[in-house]
Amino acid sequence: NLPFSKGEVIGYPASRCGELQVKIKLMENINPILLLIFTPIIFGLLILFIPNKLRGFKEVIAFLVTAFCFVLAIYLFKSKEIYFSVPWIGYGIDFQLRLYNFSQFTLLFASGFIFLVTLYSTTFMYDKNYLNQYYSYLLLTLGFSSGVVLADNLVVMLFFWEGLLLTTFGTISIGNKNAYKTAIKAFLIIGITDLCLMLGIGLVYYITGTLTISKISIPLTTSLSAAAFTFMMIGAIAKGGSMPFHSWIPDAAIDAPLPFMAFLPASLEKLLGIYLLTRITLNLFQMTPGSWVSLMLMIIGAVTILLAVMMALVQKDFKRLLSYHAISQFGYMVLGIGTAVPVGIVGGIFHMINNALYKSCLFLTGGAVEKQTGTTNLENLGGLGRKMPVTFICFAVTAIAISGVPPLNGFFSKELVMDGALERHWIFYVAALVGSFFTAASFLKLGHSAFLGKLQDQHKNVKEVPLTMLFPMIIIAFVCILFGLYNSLPIKHMIQPLLGEHLLEGKNFAGFPSNLILVGLTVITLAGALINHIYGVKRTGKGIGAIDHIHYAPVLNQIYNLAEKRFFDPYDIALKIVNIIAKISFFADRAIDWLYNGFSVGGAYLLSTLLRKSNTGSYSSYIVWSLVGIFCIFVFSLF
Repeated sequence: NLPFSKGEVIGYPASRCGELQVKIKLMENINPILLLIFTPIIFGLLILFIPNKLRGFKEVIAFLVTAFCFVLAIYLFKSKEIYFSVPWIGYGIDFQLRLYNFSQFTLLFASGFIFLVTLYSTTFMYDKNYLNQYYSYLLLTLGFSSGVVLADNLVVMLFFWEGLLLTTFGTISIGNKNAYKTAIKAFLIIGITDLCLMLGIGLVYYITGTLTISKISIPLTTSLSAAAFTFMMIGAIAKGGSMPFHSWIPDAAIDAPLPFMAFLPASLEKLLGIYLLTRITLNLFQMTPGSWVSLMLMIIGAVTILLAVMMALVQKDFKRLLSYHAISQFGYMVLGIGTAVPVGIVGGIFHMINNALYKSCLFLTGGAVEKQTGTTNLENLGGLGRKMPVTFICFAVTAIAISGVPPLNGFFSKELVMDGALERHWIFYVAALVGSFFTAASFLKLGHSAFLGKLQDQHKNVKEVPLTMLFPMIIIAFVCILFGLYNSLPIKHMIQPLLGEHLLEGKNFAGFPSNLILVGLTVITLAGALINHIYGVKRTGKGIGAIDHIHYAPVLNQIYNLAEKRFFDPYDIALKIVNIIAKISFFADRAIDWLYNGFSVGGAYLLSTLLRKSNTGSYSSYIVWSLVGIFCIFVFSLF
């Protein structure tokens, strides 16, 4: 419909008017949500080619790109729904994107976290190796994450989802000298679960005949739909680090660059895992309270909460302790979503936001400690609160928040999750409450060991980290306070609109919890954790020994010893099984090889040798053999 079918238009001859029309059409299709995906991807690839001698250039590019994406996410927040669709590879697989309320705030937090981590990294990573790769992976992660959140086609979503597998592998591999082992471990675990996700997507397409996410709603009434749900659910929870797909995260905490832990396992993968799990349970499938799939999710959530927090309790490394808590907190999200009741779902999604906040900040405080002291081993730390007061305050705020202490954000999301769990069955509520006790106990131990107590002689000259590292921690700690005191901001304006009035049934879950009995039980539990810490410190005389009476208790001590030796690690168990299978296969291969190349050849050689020796040249011998042969034929013919 453009007015230039003949003649010249803006210097274009008639023969090239079709080309101009295509160019204008492409410009019309430049959608702001495309910029969120492709701007960081393009610049992420360009950073790989920046010479190392241009110090600071790659940091500036990464900072500007992440700032642009964050500002654009803010601009698009609360905008009208935006759709984008162009033909892609056929067979119903179009490049479809959709921006709506859930993807809006998920993008806002994802881009905000990476922006703050980038600012933090400009100082923390300054003297590290492989900076080109680090900032490239960081930007690619932002672009792929945006693609996952915006995708309205399951194959498009899967394309970006698999891109994150590559950046995870790459970022871990540029850590310390042993990081490649952890990178391979992460790649295999996530890769295998991603195969489950692919299979689930294939089943969904077989059932519905479409790949457009916004057009799918499958009742869980057949075994095929249940299988599709299960496979997709495995892919979602594995991305967030739920048990039993978690074991690479504690290893990555030691081997990978620390900012990686703050923005990927601690925040982005939790956001993306719960984002997909929520889409699966609320949109793609019709999960109802009391269904077996709901019960399955609740069991996974409860088990993840308890086992991971018990492992966190006994860790003696700052980063490794936080990594197990990242796993445990994901259990609360899965438990909340799994309840399939409004209060639990709201709590699970709110906890997704809260965990990304305080877990990122906690890893950043751990990075500040590592930067200034050169270690994260709690046995070599102590008294840093006097030398690094701002870092200590940020740690204290976020540790209190993750422990569920009122009135910070973690308290409100946990109360909603536990309220939903109690609505389904008291055993799940107890699991969540016990998890809160051990969470508070382990953070009391961590804070006391690192920031309180006696200052080590080798750390007497330690000082606070630069502002570029402090600013992200301060902002995140402030938001933890804000989302606690004014929890209506995320709950009422971001989360509840996802469920709609038909699911909310006119209820508003913002404000202070209505069930004061549950609040009282939470307060008693937290007080019990404090009493437990005081007892442990008096018993051992040091913060790091505050939970020794639990760690070395009968039975628990033996279980912990086995756990620390990776006896229960599913990855190591699988490796042992693979090793046994490999040995059996090797033995079978050698046996078959001997049968064909040894026994058969040797037998043929022996037979030919005997035949050769029997050929003596004697005619009488040949006649005898001929008669024997004729006799044998005659005898056999009788039967």
